[in-house]
Amino acid sequence: MLSRCVSTDTGAFATDHWGRKPLLSRHTALPRDFSDLLSPAAVDELIAERGVRAPFIRMAKTGDVLARSCYTGPAGFGAEMPDQVDSAKVLAEFATGATIVLQGLHRLWPPLIDFVRALTDDLGHPVQANAYITPPAAQGFEPHYDVHDVFVLQVAGEKRWTVHEPVHPHPLDSQPWTDHRDAVTARSRDNAAIDTVLNAGDALYLPRGWVHSARSEDTTSIHLTIGVSALTYLDVVRAVVDTLATDDEFRKSLPMGIDATDRSEMASTTSKVMAQLADALRERTSDLSDSAAAKLSDRHAHKTRPVAVRPLATLDAMNTAGTLKVRWRHGLIGTLHPLDAKIKLRLPDKTITFPESCATALEALQHGLVADAETLPGLDHADAQVLIRRLLREAVVVAAQE
Repeated sequence: MLSRCVSTDTGAFATDHWGRKPLLSRHTALPRDFSDLLSPAAVDELIAERGVRAPFIRMAKTGDVLARSCYTGPAGFGAEMPDQVDSAKVLAEFATGATIVLQGLHRLWPPLIDFVRALTDDLGHPVQANAYITPPAAQGFEPHYDVHDVFVLQVAGEKRWTVHEPVHPHPLDSQPWTDHRDAVTARSRDNAAIDTVLNAGDALYLPRGWVHSARSEDTTSIHLTIGVSALTYLDVVRAVVDTLATDDEFRKSLPMGIDATDRSEMASTTSKVMAQLADALRERTSDLSDSAAAKLSDRHAHKTRPVAVRPLATLDAMNTAGTLKVRWRHGLIGTLHPLDAKIKLRLPDKTITFPESCATALEALQHGLVADAETLPGLDHADAQVLIRRLLREAVVVAAQE
């Protein structure tokens, strides 16, 4: 899916642009538009017929986010929820220049569910999708930077984008643009790195930290902002340090009587602890890296979701476990651990225990094998059927045709 978002070779994008500098990709260089992902009719359907609730929708005008009461209300008998979108209120605000933001569409809209899953696979980092619908000659947000990378995909209409170099490169989630508001405002008055109009089918990649603003032209503009929560070097460092919580040497209190107000004294103490940390990193590289890797995988699992399962279809599939071909549930992170003649499968939300005889079959499925009870390695047909039925019930595997 990355190839849909950039006009350059994906390898060149990874080397020259990822996390470094923007990339403008014109629709003349892209083989397709983005109307299959979203369209004006789809926006109307989401607002008018899909029961969207806050915070999956918000609205903004000239830099201010509107109060939810401006565009939501109760849904009436049978759906007594006070925060569902009120299409008439949305129309009223939209007609006076407010931008509609549809958030988390990777959880709501099937084409974007599939697109985001595939792009997550390509990038190796969590991805999400929002849509911005701006009426003619309007601007929803003032110049700002994002704390995540974005791919802007222009779906319909035209929008003028002004992009400036960062005032705070590579910002973390805890370092929003409002912490540097004055610098951002000043930077937005400088000569722009990019000042261009995106037409339908154009795409723009912006690494986190690049200052930008956008204003629609003479027609309604619809664009998708595909956000990427990049794993950073600091995340790796934090994961390594966090593993030291199991080490009683690093859990000990500092000496009594230290003067925390004396920076020279605290610098000396810090140097001693850093030296101790350096020794631990040298001596325990393997176990610290293994533990940190598990924490990073857990973080990724927390920020992403494996492909959804269909409960009714899965229950029916369990009845055909003797002949059904299954595969590992795409995007599900799990680790196998042998323990006391058992094999434990550790998932983000639970741990499942199996007989040790299932180890070969589980490993094969986890590494991409598509199999049925007859071809699952290491087990006879009867035992393989039992395992498949269990894995279906636990949402570890799905029918291969899904």
